[in-house]
Amino acid sequence: MKKYENIKSFDELINAEHGLIGTESRNKYEESSQMFIISEMLKQARKEAKMTQEQLAEKTGTKKSYISKLENGKGNIQLSTLIRIFEIGLNKRIGLTFL
Repeated sequence: MKKYENIKSFDELINAEHGLIGTESRNKYEESSQMFIISEMLKQARKEAKMTQEQLAEKTGTKKSYISKLENGKGNIQLSTLIRIFEIGLNKRIGLTFL
């Protein structure tokens, strides 16, 4: 537990657990975190639209199994497909921010 004695912020905790930005461990952590956020946003938006995974897949030219994988954070997604799912399938706009 000495590893955590001087930690005073969430960023310091992430650095202690996954390394600094740019390291392999940190990159994997950041990628999985972003996928989790996207999957939760997709699931919530689909439910708000009162659509099933099958309906969303049909509307966007994908498969139900693909939508399910995305919602469970298990699949990789191309940006063009993500935009199509949100904008065409769910009538939502996507904005990107780079930090």
